[in-house]
Amino acid sequence: MSAPILTGPRWVTVRQHRHVLWALPAVVATSLAGVVALRWWAANGADLYPSSPDGPLRSAMDVAGIGMLLLPLLVGAFVAGPMVARELESGTYRLALTQSSTPRAWLAAKITVASAAAVAGSAALAGVYRLGWLPLDGTYQFSWADRGPYESTGTVIVAYCLLGVAVGALAGQLLRRTLAAMAVTGLVTGLVMVVLGALRWSFMPVRTITTSTAPGVPKLPKDALMMDLGLTTASGGRLPEGACFARTRSMSHCPPDMEVTGWYLDYHPYAHYWPTQSIETAVVLVLAALALWGAFAVLRSRHP
Repeated sequence: MSAPILTGPRWVTVRQHRHVLWALPAVVATSLAGVVALRWWAANGADLYPSSPDGPLRSAMDVAGIGMLLLPLLVGAFVAGPMVARELESGTYRLALTQSSTPRAWLAAKITVASAAAVAGSAALAGVYRLGWLPLDGTYQFSWADRGPYESTGTVIVAYCLLGVAVGALAGQLLRRTLAAMAVTGLVTGLVMVVLGALRWSFMPVRTITTSTAPGVPKLPKDALMMDLGLTTASGGRLPEGACFARTRSMSHCPPDMEVTGWYLDYHPYAHYWPTQSIETAVVLVLAALALWGAFAVLRSRHP
C-alpha cells in the first residue's frame, strides 16, 4: 500500500493488526512450498499413487479443502471480535474518535483493511489450492463439482471471505461482545455457505439425455455432474430409477402397466462451472453489501 492510502484510521488499523497481516503471506508461502514439495514428490516417483486414499498429496489436499471452507468463517470471526467488538466492548474505540476521526471513518478503516487482506489472501490460497488439486482432478471427492474443490478453485471463496468481513462488522456493531460476535458471525457465514451450496446446482438448467429401454442406462458424459437418473413413461412422466425393480426384482424387466419407454439422465456439464461460480459469487456479494449497509446503519443510529 502506498503512503497516501495508509493514513489516519487505516494506518492505525494496520499497526494494530500487523502481526496477523504479516502472518497471512507467511501462511501462503508455507502452503505453496508444501504443495510444490508434494507435487515434486509425486512426479519423481516417491509417491506412486498420488490420488490413492493414502497418498500424501491427497491427504494434504483433504485437509486443505477443509481449511479453505473454514477460511470465510475465520475471517468473519476475526473482524467481528478482535477488530470491532473488542474495541467497542473495552471502550478503546473512543480514543480513535478523539483523534479527529469520525465513527464512520473508524469503521470504514476496519472494513477496508480487512477486505483488502481477505481478497489478497483468499485469492492467493485459492491459487495454491488449485496447484495441488490439478493432479487429483476427477478422482473421488476431487471433481470440479465436489464440496471443497468447487469453492476453493473459483471466485466464490473470495466472495465468501468478503461476506465474512461484512457480517463480522455487522455482528460486532450489534453485539459489542467479542466472543458472542465471533460465534454469531461464524454461524451466519457458515449457514449461508451451506444454503447456497445446496442451491447452487439449481442456478443453471440441467441437460438431459434420454434413451430407449433397449440401449439401457444413458452414459454420463466425461467430467459431468449427474443430478438425476430414472425412467421415462409413454405419457412423458418420470419414475424413480428403481421403480421396475420394486415390482419385478429385475432392472431389465418392467410391468406393461407402467408403460416404461426408456431412461433419462439429468446432468451438469463442466461448461456450467464458471457460470455457476459467477452467479453464486454475485449472490454472495449482494448479501455482503446488505450486511455492510446494515453495519453502517447501526453505526449511524448509535453515533448520529
